[in-house]
Amino acid sequence: MLVAALCLLPAAVAAPAGPASAAPGAPGGHAAASRPVPTAGEVVASARLAGIRDDPAALQSFFRALPKGGELHNHLSGAVTTEYLIRLAAEDGLCVDTATLTAVVPPCGPGTRPAADANTDTAFRDALVRAWSMQDFPPGGNGHDHFFDTFGKFGEVTWRNRGKLLAEFADTVVRQNQFYLETMVSPASESAKNLANQVGWDADLARMHARLVADGKLDKVVAEARKEADDGDAEFRTEARCGTGAARPGCGLTVRWISQVNRGSTHERVFTQMALGMRLAEADPRFVAVNLVQPEDWDTSLANYRTQMRMLKYLRGVYPKAHLTLHAGELWPGLVKPEDLAFHIGEAVDVAGAQRIGHGVDLVHEDDWQRVADTMAARRIAVEVPFTSNAQILGVKGADHPFETYRAHGVPVVLATDDPGVSRIDVTHEYRYAAETYGLGYRELKDLARASLEYAFLPGASLWRGNPTRDGYRPVAACRHDEPGAGRLRPACRRLLDASPKATVEWRQEAAFRAFERRLTLGRTAG
Repeated sequence: MLVAALCLLPAAVAAPAGPASAAPGAPGGHAAASRPVPTAGEVVASARLAGIRDDPAALQSFFRALPKGGELHNHLSGAVTTEYLIRLAAEDGLCVDTATLTAVVPPCGPGTRPAADANTDTAFRDALVRAWSMQDFPPGGNGHDHFFDTFGKFGEVTWRNRGKLLAEFADTVVRQNQFYLETMVSPASESAKNLANQVGWDADLARMHARLVADGKLDKVVAEARKEADDGDAEFRTEARCGTGAARPGCGLTVRWISQVNRGSTHERVFTQMALGMRLAEADPRFVAVNLVQPEDWDTSLANYRTQMRMLKYLRGVYPKAHLTLHAGELWPGLVKPEDLAFHIGEAVDVAGAQRIGHGVDLVHEDDWQRVADTMAARRIAVEVPFTSNAQILGVKGADHPFETYRAHGVPVVLATDDPGVSRIDVTHEYRYAAETYGLGYRELKDLARASLEYAFLPGASLWRGNPTRDGYRPVAACRHDEPGAGRLRPACRRLLDASPKATVEWRQEAAFRAFERRLTLGRTAG
């Protein structure tokens, strides 16, 4: 939906990012000499970060106020707080199965109780929060299974309330000082399933696609998905009070949808969902991309992985305007056999032609992984990194995580939350974790935020020239002499911003950085 038009920091964090501290090959490594000289505001912000490393409250204020780009990897159903889901369940009159703590439709018969009971029964409410999220999950427990099981428990709530979920999460994104959102949903899922069952599977992908589109069958599902988006948009605008004097913050956020494909389903259902998502992306600008969801380690996901990559390769040839970001490499030794760790990211890049990779945790376990990383860098294929969900689902964190390896190879990296409601975190947490764990300075954090807009699926020319991951973020000639946030712009810069949604959002963030750094320069509290 297009809403607008629709603990302690290590000492390394204290130092401003620069050539001396950069890893070889990383942004700021061998090319560090050519990177932009720090501005006066960046020097002040770097010093501020150094000066508060022993002050947790000041650190939290700093990271919350920090402009943090866009949110590119999240699932709308897992984005809002569990408490909000419980409230919606009560408002919808849903019941809860007392044995499994799963939301179910009314009436509330034996073995169930009204979800509204959570409004007055604290113990029941606490049990739902723990069952529907990672709250209080024991460190030694099976985080993988509990994390994925939550979606089935609250699924009856989320499918009914897309617009309300977006209104709630859009407000969160804006308050986190982000400027853009791509969020994943499953468009017209029931109709897509019925169409797949009707058509059946054909290993000849061209013939399979021809069956789907014959007699306008797939276009009818596309139309339903667009109507579904219209209804969600209307619900969003009502819930967020857009266009009124009491409009909520999320009304000003630019939002796009990514179509989810359930990778654990049958061949015909997977292919149909892929085709629907790509056809939708070419028909409706609110939809930009396709992604595969559900656990990558399921037996069906593993068995069908190569076939699904071939499906995507074929469909990208049919729908070249549709973007592709893929959950790939969300695996770890012990979760799957060694041979299953050897090719998922490589196939997503080389066969499917993914433009971004989600998670990518098992990178160094891939065959010829250095070539894979270098290919991603050369093609500017970003990796979406949600630190907390990687730790909760896979148990991977700190030095085990390939975050530094990707950066050393020049792969664009963007931070994300995945399912912040389930994980009980926000993007501020992820930025602070990155700084604390990997010793990032202010300029490195700033570039992570910039990357999350540079590699977003927004149309139009970029504000930045060349390859900013490799060479640093330098404005294109049209805006080189203009100051973000200034009231007047030179004609060339104004023309760029008027013509490019991407450059416009990037310019907004640069203005926010200027304001953030100015507040620090004047000695005001960052929060």
